[in-house]
Amino acid sequence: MITFPNAKINIGLNIIERRTDGYHNLETIFYPIKIKDALEVIEAGELSFESSGLDIPGRTEDNLCVKGYHLLKKDFDLPPVKIHLHKNIPIGAGLGGGSADAAFFIRLMNDKFRLGLAVAQQQNYARKLGADCAFFIENKPVFAFELGDEFETVKLDLSGYVIVLVMPDIHVSTSEAYGGVKPAPVKQSLFDLIYEPIEEWRKLIKNDFEENIFRNHVEIRGVKAALYEAGAVYASMSGSGASVFGIFRETPDLGALEHDNQVFYNI
Repeated sequence: MITFPNAKINIGLNIIERRTDGYHNLETIFYPIKIKDALEVIEAGELSFESSGLDIPGRTEDNLCVKGYHLLKKDFDLPPVKIHLHKNIPIGAGLGGGSADAAFFIRLMNDKFRLGLAVAQQQNYARKLGADCAFFIENKPVFAFELGDEFETVKLDLSGYVIVLVMPDIHVSTSEAYGGVKPAPVKQSLFDLIYEPIEEWRKLIKNDFEENIFRNHVEIRGVKAALYEAGAVYASMSGSGASVFGIFRETPDLGALEHDNQVFYNI
C-alpha cells in the first residue's frame, strides 16, 4: 500500500511562553501544501526501512516511521513490514516533512491492517512522535496551539492564489531557531488575525523565528524581500525555516531566485 505525505506551511508563528518541561507553548496556522513524499508499506519477513530521493540524515532506528511501527506494535499484533520512503519534501525547511511521513504511516497502517483507530486515537499516537505530527492525521487548515499539537479548525482557503515556496541551500537547526526567540504573550491571537483581509497580513501576522534567523542568515531575509518585490501579497518563513513562501495573485517571475535556490510553484 502506498500513500503520499504532503508538507505544510506556517502562516504566522508566535512563541508564547517557555514551559516548565523545557518546551514552548506557541500558536500558529498550519496550512497543507502539495509538495509530497511517497511512502510504501508491504508485509515482509522482517521489519526494514529504506529510502530514496533526498538523503535522510540520522540512524534508521530513529526514523519516525520506524518509531511509529514500534509504537503501534505495542498495542497491536502487527506483522513485520518493509517501509520504503521516497523523500522529496526538503529537509530542515520548516515544512513538517518528517512529521507528515510519521502521521501518514500511522494512517496507512490503520487502513492496511484494519486497526479501527478513530481520528482522535491516531492523533494521540502521532503526538508521541512529534509536536506537529498530529496535524497531518486530518491534514486540513487549523489554528494550532500549546505545543502545536492542539487544534481548532479555521476556514482558510488559498486555492484562488498562487503559493510559491523558495528553499535556499541552508539548514536551520531547531536549537538555532529557538535559541534566538524571546517568548511573549500576544495582544491578538492568530485565530482572529487569519480572518483579516490577506492584504493586511503583512502588517499583522509575523513569525517569531524570523528576526534571529534573518540576522544569522541574510540570504533567507533576502528571499523574503525578493518575494515582496515580485508582488507577493504576503510572504513569510515557514516554521523555523529555512524555506520562505510567498502568496501571489498570479504566477510571478522568480527567475533570479532560481539561480541559487530551489523554487516550487503552485504548491
